[in-house]
Amino acid sequence: MSGIPLLSLAVWVPIIGGLVVLATGSDRNAPLARMLALVASMLGFAVTIPLYTGFDASTATMQFVELSPWIPRFNVAYFLGVDGLSVLFILLNSFITVIVVIAGWKVIREKVAQYMAAFLIMSGLMNGIFCALDAVLFYVFFESSLIPLYIIIGVWGGPNRVYAALKFFLFTLAGSLLMLVALLYLFMESGGSFNILDWHALKFGMEAQILVFLAFLVAFAVKVPMWPVHTWLPDAHVEAPTGGSVVLAAIALKLGAYGFVRFSLPIAPDASHALAPLMITLSIIAVMYIGFVALVQTDMKKLIAYSSISHMGFVTLGFFIFNQLGVEGALVQMLSHGFVSGAMFLCVGVLYDRVHSRQIADYGGVVNTMPKFAALFMLFAMANSGLPATSGFVGEFMVVLGAVKFNFWVAFAAATTLILGAAYTLWMYKRVVFGAVANDHVAELEDLSAREFLFLGVLALCVLAMGVYPFPFTEVMHASVSELLRHVAVSKL
Repeated sequence: MSGIPLLSLAVWVPIIGGLVVLATGSDRNAPLARMLALVASMLGFAVTIPLYTGFDASTATMQFVELSPWIPRFNVAYFLGVDGLSVLFILLNSFITVIVVIAGWKVIREKVAQYMAAFLIMSGLMNGIFCALDAVLFYVFFESSLIPLYIIIGVWGGPNRVYAALKFFLFTLAGSLLMLVALLYLFMESGGSFNILDWHALKFGMEAQILVFLAFLVAFAVKVPMWPVHTWLPDAHVEAPTGGSVVLAAIALKLGAYGFVRFSLPIAPDASHALAPLMITLSIIAVMYIGFVALVQTDMKKLIAYSSISHMGFVTLGFFIFNQLGVEGALVQMLSHGFVSGAMFLCVGVLYDRVHSRQIADYGGVVNTMPKFAALFMLFAMANSGLPATSGFVGEFMVVLGAVKFNFWVAFAAATTLILGAAYTLWMYKRVVFGAVANDHVAELEDLSAREFLFLGVLALCVLAMGVYPFPFTEVMHASVSELLRHVAVSKL
């Protein structure tokens, strides 16, 4: 496989597929657009599988590297490569794209080609973020990925979609501008190189490191999103169509967390250690405070959105306790959250397509009319609560164990909030699913169709497989995490 440009295929197959789907034009060709989108998404996922099967887990060096000049005058290159920190997210992204295309098959009836094309193009751009090793290339992919998601929320979203899309765009764009300043500073400091791997070897003073770290922090914290720059996320989720919410939760939030391990930690390791107490404090606040906020929500989508912020707090906590269990647990939590949060939003979408309401009070007794749905929704709710043998348990347990090694009270604060996660998730489930049939709308519900059972069933298998046997995931990242921690432990001052 060494001669095949697998990473370029992972980036450009979905983008070209999206452009082909877009060319089908009006809704008269909607069946063709759907079929082409499914083929393109499955092909996009298929070309990423050799990245896993051919990956050498024993080394931390970049693999499947592609390097070509792009703008030679400024030392800008088309430079792609993956290691154990990034390869799994390319597979996750491509897999979720297939799920989203199937999920939107019958639900989207207007501007079908444009809807499907937006997701395919966004999938390719996000794969580019995870494998770009040139800073300019990374920035182009990072910023470009905003556009399809902005369009998805703004065109196919709810009543306040324009407000939510604009808020999402402005928050993330403002953060990215500070990142651009940091990238230009590092370009000058490195003697004119945009190679991210060269920047890992840079040596510069603590004051400069802290400024660079803070610039990256603003950009990546908005994307995660960390407290207190999280306010755009609930609005975006509530107004986004189901597919938009799935991709936003499963993939887009991971871009900020990935930025910490690719940029902040290796480029500014001394600042990372110095500011670790700040990062841990913000993470604990996110996990605890946002958990209480989730507890009082009346809208299912908003509850799951706040749940996402709380769960991503475990990710940033794991990164900044600087031990193997913590960082690996954070990466596993990112993958698990992709499956679980995506499935939770799809479950809400299934109900919304039938009743056209996301309010918890409008439901009750759903198990009586939708037993298959209730069983799958229960599995995802348990995974969201961190039940052992589900993927939701593995990452959080590893982060808590890593936190115990770092500081018992940090671990205690993080662990006690798992109770909150179970409280808001299971309370929502109880009010929506259990009890007597609440009203005529619930009495008339039809259980899952074959298409809905397919995408929820596949995600259920992923959640259980990762929960029962996480080794294939942790093995891939182990060497790269070890190298990252060794690098961060060495002072650059």
